[in-house]
Amino acid sequence: MAELGAENCAILSGKWWPDGGVLVTCVKNFPERRGVMLGLLKGFVGLSGAIMTQFYIAIYGHDTKSLVLLLAWFPSLISLLFVYTIREIKSVKHPNEFRVFIQFLCVTVLLTILLTVIIFIQKRIHFDQSAHIAIVAAILALLFVPLLIAIREEVVLWNLNKRTRISNPFTRIKIETSQTNSPVDSPSTSQHPHPHPPQTQPTSCFSKIFNKPERGEDYTVLQAIFSIDMLIICFTMMIGVGASLTAIDNLGQIGEAQAYSSETINLLVSLMSIFNFAGRIFSGFVSEILLEKFQFPRPLMLTLILLISCLGHLLVAFPFDDSLYVASIIIGFSMGSQVPLHFAMISEIFGLKHYSTLFNFGQLSCPIGSYILNVLVTGKLYDEVARIGSNPNMLHCVGTHCYERSFLILAGLTFMVAMVSLILVKRTREFYRGDIYKKFREDMETLKTEVEFYRVDEKKTRIGNLLVDKHSIHFKK
Repeated sequence: MAELGAENCAILSGKWWPDGGVLVTCVKNFPERRGVMLGLLKGFVGLSGAIMTQFYIAIYGHDTKSLVLLLAWFPSLISLLFVYTIREIKSVKHPNEFRVFIQFLCVTVLLTILLTVIIFIQKRIHFDQSAHIAIVAAILALLFVPLLIAIREEVVLWNLNKRTRISNPFTRIKIETSQTNSPVDSPSTSQHPHPHPPQTQPTSCFSKIFNKPERGEDYTVLQAIFSIDMLIICFTMMIGVGASLTAIDNLGQIGEAQAYSSETINLLVSLMSIFNFAGRIFSGFVSEILLEKFQFPRPLMLTLILLISCLGHLLVAFPFDDSLYVASIIIGFSMGSQVPLHFAMISEIFGLKHYSTLFNFGQLSCPIGSYILNVLVTGKLYDEVARIGSNPNMLHCVGTHCYERSFLILAGLTFMVAMVSLILVKRTREFYRGDIYKKFREDMETLKTEVEFYRVDEKKTRIGNLLVDKHSIHFKK
């Protein structure tokens, strides 16, 4: 048991390294599209289990002993192949950035449809090894399409830059104005050197915990952890995501209690996984569009998602014919939708300087909430109901009443945190009404003075005998 516990700790701790490294880096590289990036990356995380299953069947067949071996070498190989491509890059914003992300989304949806069809067919038809290899080849082809799209866009930008350099053989002028002209020192002043400025004593990291900057600026780790906004985010994540994880963990037993067949339970698990992915993509893209077009705050969208999640828990507590299908869809969708919203809010409110630490701090709420609600609430209440049954020694419950009390409590707690999230909506209302990505656009504009990127159809302006492009003159204050 000790060895198994050590292995589980190593596997679970190793999982967060690539997750955090890739996600945090991509959010920093695309700060104005962080919701989209979080939705796409978390969506691929949701699909990873189904993809690894197809790889396992194609390589090792149904040899269960080789599954652990595959999980040991395959993710490590992928990390080694792409380790130098995942890094923070300072670059000018792509003019068609959102269109490229939409293309990534289309590829991801196609991959999801393919995996869904494959899973349903494999449950009814037995495939030979060559068919499994063909399936993996099709999955690999779709997985490499986003890479080809990125390469295509880089080639287009490179050719555009090359053409404009050749077609615009004019002189570029860059004018800089100094901030303040220092006065000329008088002879008496020049004879005496300036005294050294007084040395400031280093301040403790605890001295500025409650002296917080404005929302959107870079908080220190302690400033963020001890803020009311972070407390609300972590609390809503602990209850909201924890309740959904509890439903996912107990879905099989819920299906047995409500007299569903094993084939139907497997279908319910697949439905929940698919809509979990759909929720991640939906919240990432839709929240980004609503925020950009209408200044619709992400905390308010989180409130709506939590209210939808309450409905799913109530359908489990008070079931009717085939209600578990609807509950699986609602809980899977709401579970997936909450994750990108929480992590996007952490990056927007507390800045990106310490986002890696705050991202992992926020993730701690999920297992804590899952343990409390799954083990201490749902598990104990289920055992109490099972002991009242006809055979108390088996601790097995059959009937619609088995999870009534526990999921009624989960629905009540989820509704409570939905109301708590309204406090965050009120606190961040003015922040989301403003231009929260303004400083990132200013950084991009500043970077344009150092990157040669010009459109072919730009008009030229004549200054004296010089023919210059209108974007070639930069004034710095």
